[in-house]
Amino acid sequence: MKTKILFTIAFGLGLIQPKMLVAQDRIMSDGYYAFWNEDVQSKIDKDIEKHRKAYAIVNVGKIEKGTEVKVEQISSDFLFGSNIFLFNQFDTQEKNERYKNVFGDLFNAATIAFYWKALEPVKGKPRYTADSPYEYRRPATDPVVDFCESKGIVMKGHAIIYGMRRWGHPDWMPTDRKQMEAYFENHVRELAERYKGRLQSWDVVNEAIDQADRGIMPDDYTYKTYLNAMKYFPDNVEFNMNDCDIHGGPRPRYVELTRNLIDRGIKIDNVGVQMHIFNPTESDRIAAGEEILTPEKLYATLDCFSETERPLFISEVTISAPDDTERGKRIQAELTRNLYRLWFSYSAVRGITWWNLADGGAAPGEPSFSGLLDKDCNPKPAYNVLEDLINKEWRTNASLKTDAEGNISFRGFKGNYRITWIDRKGLEHSMEYHLK
Repeated sequence: MKTKILFTIAFGLGLIQPKMLVAQDRIMSDGYYAFWNEDVQSKIDKDIEKHRKAYAIVNVGKIEKGTEVKVEQISSDFLFGSNIFLFNQFDTQEKNERYKNVFGDLFNAATIAFYWKALEPVKGKPRYTADSPYEYRRPATDPVVDFCESKGIVMKGHAIIYGMRRWGHPDWMPTDRKQMEAYFENHVRELAERYKGRLQSWDVVNEAIDQADRGIMPDDYTYKTYLNAMKYFPDNVEFNMNDCDIHGGPRPRYVELTRNLIDRGIKIDNVGVQMHIFNPTESDRIAAGEEILTPEKLYATLDCFSETERPLFISEVTISAPDDTERGKRIQAELTRNLYRLWFSYSAVRGITWWNLADGGAAPGEPSFSGLLDKDCNPKPAYNVLEDLINKEWRTNASLKTDAEGNISFRGFKGNYRITWIDRKGLEHSMEYHLK
């Protein structure tokens, strides 16, 4: 019994790491595991320990030595999230509730759709309120913001300006560059006035590198849009860049664009990097051992983007299953496990956002089996992988004893904790503690 208790405490504190899958449990090829080998897994474990945890010494006051104190982590500083584009868009209330429960049960962050084309399809009639006309994957924004606030979910608006006309601009947008400037500024001001600091961050401009090839835009519009955001939003709201797929490898152009804006006085708090496995056959090829998204390539890309000298977000993640078979779901789950572990271990990464939460909920032309939930909003194996990582392996819970001064000490994952104990009179006490 004593051995079992010690193991439970050690695992909760992250002192014991799970081993790689044994051979009979493996769904991937030997070629895949040659890339994701024991040395790589050991490096990931060590980096998680180094970058995601910290030591804590907590004084609970005048208390008898040896008093049992329970330490329970109630939230993580690291942001795990998804877009919330299908909010209340399923055909039954039961499915809607299962979808929404993921936010809070698993994820502590959400990306909210603010694509201007769908937000204001009719000039002067934006779709903010619950009685707004229906748009698929573009729910009215006020109810989503209210919901996230009620659950304590960190919110990101995506995106204020998106230069691809197919997704970004309303059809009524003029094509004269100078005329567009006034509309852009008014749009930034309206969002800032309506939501003020309720959303913690915004993708101010989405996918800015290749915009010159995607339609007419105001000259230097990226710079000007950030200037307007700095002018109208509260100072505590964070501004993000969002571009590039990790598939493309290191993209010095993205670093150059970001650093150029910063050098010109633009506030950029975070740099978003995307990762989309849109082609289901690619997941099969990775499982078969092709040299795609290997640890070496992932580290090289993250090292490149770290040169922006800003925190990184893996801002859009699509990991498609090859198909809807059990084998396909297991491949998706194993890809998810290893990618999330590597990203979580990398010091500059601050958060990870799964892109389409439920199967069938992607944009037209994107894969049908890329969700963590199936079409009825039931968890898939990839969801269970993240549940085990986020809510178990990467969360610290322990029972400790006070010393003579009323101190407890532990090493845990960074985040908020609830600390409780019972004094000699049988009275329960509690306090909250933030381990930074």
